[in-house]
Order: sequence, then C-alpha cells, then structure tokens
Amino acid sequence: MEMNEKDAYIIEQYQKDESMMIMIFAQWCVNNDLDASELYQRAYPNQPINKELMQIMEETVAKEESEEISTDVVQHVLQVFGNDDLAFVIQEIIDNKLNKKD
Repeated sequence: MEMNEKDAYIIEQYQKDESMMIMIFAQWCVNNDLDASELYQRAYPNQPINKELMQIMEETVAKEESEEISTDVVQHVLQVFGNDDLAFVIQEIIDNKLNKKD
C-alpha cells in the first residue's frame, strides 16, 4: 500500500506530537525528582525500555531551568495518546505524596 503525501504528513505530525508528549512527561519527572524510565516500566512492565524516552531524557533541563508543568497537564497529554496506565501511575504517586503530608 503506497502512502500519499497527506498520509505521510499526518504520520509525521503524530510522531512530532508523540515526541512532545514524551518530552512533557520526561520534564515533569525531572521537575518532580522522579525517574521517568522507572515510572514507564511500572506502567508497562512487559514492554522493553522505551528508546525514545531514553533519548528525550537526555534533552531535559534541570528543574531550576524548566517551566512548571502541572500534573493535570501531563496526565491529560498522556491520556490523549492512550497512555492511561502511565497517567494512573502518576496519579498513584501524587496520591501517595498527598497522604504523606497528612
């Protein structure tokens, strides 16, 4: 099946958007002193290490240099791309942090 230009463009845009989603997740992890690869493995234990996540982790900045990324934003972006399991793991972490403050 041959791909036309429009299909190729749509796929390219999706891949760019997916990379942005991974960057948002990775930077959120840095900002919250969390290990992105460990969270990913917790959410998807039967999947191999995500190579794109590892590559993007190298592009993150120190949390002091980053804009704030809210938990709501990272969860929403993950859910848009069907990463509900990862969004759930993040929610568990937030719930645990809130319970420790009580």
